[in-house]
Amino acid sequence: MGEMVTLITNVGFPIAVATYLLIRFETKIDGLTKAITDLSTVVTEHSNYKSDDKVA
Repeated sequence: MGEMVTLITNVGFPIAVATYLLIRFETKIDGLTKAITDLSTVVTEHSNYKSDDKVA
């Protein structure tokens, strides 16, 4: 029984920290994903690239 409490104590804190960081980073990753999508849209709209005007 004492070993089980020690195991939960030692493993529980790292799991809690990892969960907290994943939740915090998730919102940042969602924001970055939206920014990249928006940037891609803007670049596509303002691009003058034509498939037959490829540079060799």
